[in-house]
Amino acid sequence: MRAARLDSTDWLILRELQADGRITNIELARKVGISAPPCLRRVRALEEAGIIKGFTVLLNDRALGFDVSAFAMIKLHSQAEADLIAFEKWVAASPVVRDCHMLSGEIDFLLRCVAPDLTMFQDFIIHELTAAPNVESVKTSLVIRTSKQAPGVPTELMSQAAEPERHGHAD
Repeated sequence: MRAARLDSTDWLILRELQADGRITNIELARKVGISAPPCLRRVRALEEAGIIKGFTVLLNDRALGFDVSAFAMIKLHSQAEADLIAFEKWVAASPVVRDCHMLSGEIDFLLRCVAPDLTMFQDFIIHELTAAPNVESVKTSLVIRTSKQAPGVPTELMSQAAEPERHGHAD
């Protein structure tokens, strides 16, 4: 999939929405420097194009009693497409697994897992994950501290590239 052709205003809209999905259209329009009706049209077009996948709330896992966050590195016996898809479907049904990434190299999948306590996480690993079809090995690492967790994409990198030239060049 190729990157969409967006202008600097589209990138500003995405940056603002990513920072605050609850922003009103009027405030969003003010922040990006356009009036409300075209701002709303742009947001709807970004949604229809699949660039905006949806809106969600970020929850504080520890404040809600989810004290264990960990990564599980999974190696499968088989990497046949049907086996990869079957594992992804198995993972999709697990509420403990919050993110699943297929990787290149020695590890086939990296899972980010969240659980209320170490006992529940261990039960998940021992009784569910290692017993899942096609799983050859599981290695886990507990998260000690998270110093950065930035959801979304770094829109500022692309919005700078989309900005029109503002200064003339002397020849």
